[in-house]
Parts: sequence; C-alpha cells; structure tokens
Amino acid sequence: MQGSSVALAPASTPILKRRFCLILSSSSLEPADLAFSRGVSCLQTSRFGSFTPRDGNGVGWSARISSSLKCLNQRYNNLKTRAGTASVPDSVDETPEPSAAIQTLQLGGMFGLWYLLNIYFNIFNKQVLKVFPYPTTVTAFQFGCGSVMIILMWTLNLYTRPKLTRSQFAVILPLAVADTLGNLLTNISLGTVNVSFTHTIKAMEPFFTVLFAALFLREKPTIWLVPSLVPIVGGVALASLTEASFNWTGFCSAMASNVTNQSRNVFSKKFMVRKE
Repeated sequence: MQGSSVALAPASTPILKRRFCLILSSSSLEPADLAFSRGVSCLQTSRFGSFTPRDGNGVGWSARISSSLKCLNQRYNNLKTRAGTASVPDSVDETPEPSAAIQTLQLGGMFGLWYLLNIYFNIFNKQVLKVFPYPTTVTAFQFGCGSVMIILMWTLNLYTRPKLTRSQFAVILPLAVADTLGNLLTNISLGTVNVSFTHTIKAMEPFFTVLFAALFLREKPTIWLVPSLVPIVGGVALASLTEASFNWTGFCSAMASNVTNQSRNVFSKKFMVRKE
C-alpha cells in the first residue's frame, strides 16, 4: 500500500497543476492580480512536487494539499476585495437628501422672503408714483426689467428655456395680458389712494377666486367656505367707508385688479390640468 501511494503522487501532480490553471483561467481578475495569482499557483504547485507522505495511508500529503487550497482561496478573496474597493470612484456623491423638516424650513423661508420683497415693492412703488405719476410707464419698466432677467437666465443656462408650441403660446398669451392688466390697475390704485387701502381692497381676492372657480371650473364651494368670505367682504366695505383717501378711481382700479388677477389664476388652473 505504501509503495502504491508513493507511486501515484508524481502522477497526480500534473492533474493538480491543470486544475489550478483551469481555476485561474476562469477567474475575472485584472492583469496584475492574475500575475500575482499565477505566482501563488506556481508556489503552491512547487510545494506539491516536494510533498512526501508521512505514513502509508498518505495522510500527510492530503493535509498539505488541503492547507494549500485554503491559502490560495484566501488570497484570491483578498484580491477580489481589493479590486472591488479600487473600482469605486472617489467622486461618488453620497450626500443624503434633505429631510422633510429642512424642506419645510426652506419653503417657509421662501414665503417669508416673498412677503418681505412684496412689502418693499409696494412702499417703493408708492414713492415712485408720487414723484412720477405715470403708472403705465412704471408698469412697462417693471415688466421690461423682468423680461431682461428671464432672458439672461435662459442665456446663461441658469434656468431651462421652455419649448412652447403654438397652441400653448395661444393659451399663455391671454394669461400674460391679464397679468399685465392686473399689475397696471394695481399701480393706478397705488398712485391715487394709500397703499394700505389698495391692499385692503385687494383682500377680496379670495371672494373673486371662489366666484370664478364656481362659474368656470364648476367647483362648488363647501358650506364652511361661504361663511368665511362674509368677514372679508364686510371688512373691505367698512374700510372703504372710513378711508380718508377714498376716491372712485383708486377703488375701481383695485377692484378691477382683483378681477383680472383672479381670472388669470382660475384660467391658469383650467389650462394647466390639460395634457398639453
């Protein structure tokens, strides 16, 4: 038995070498890692050639083969781990998305900034109209500045330029005209009455919104919504009766501004729900 075991050892060594070559050829290692593994395989197979069994059953020879296979498998796993780590780019953006609380704070900050800018706009607008009582020219200049800002944002790719079809442009044009008329009528009212009185009248915008939504969008107001409009209408009527700077030009232009602005909002809602 001992002699047959020793005689089979040299014959089995080429078979083991071929198995190692098949394992290495089927792996997906990089060239550098493949060279390293070939060196490992040569090291291990060179050891196999010098293996001699310790007893007649060949136990020592099989134990050396098992330990060599474990060593090779461990080094191969280490190479795979290094290759996977090296393939991850350093520029991966792992920044987490902002939480809901941060988004709420951002939205609240935008609302606060809008109110602040609106207050300064009304005050400065009133001061300009006092020394330059031409609301049409002031409105044209305001919209001209807005148009220049938008064109610069489109040119510098700060904001994506929308692609409009003819049908979309035909819908947007009346809304733009209504928006322009609303701002023009507001400036006319600011030029003739106090700022506070103009915006007291403009507080009736929710009333016109509910009215136009019911007429054009078929949205019926709830039973709780209609009574909430009574204090708004009553407060505007009371303020109009007690306002020292009251005149019909300022009152009618502010009311017309409510009509044009809220009709713009309602029709914008109507057209924005369409597929185009």
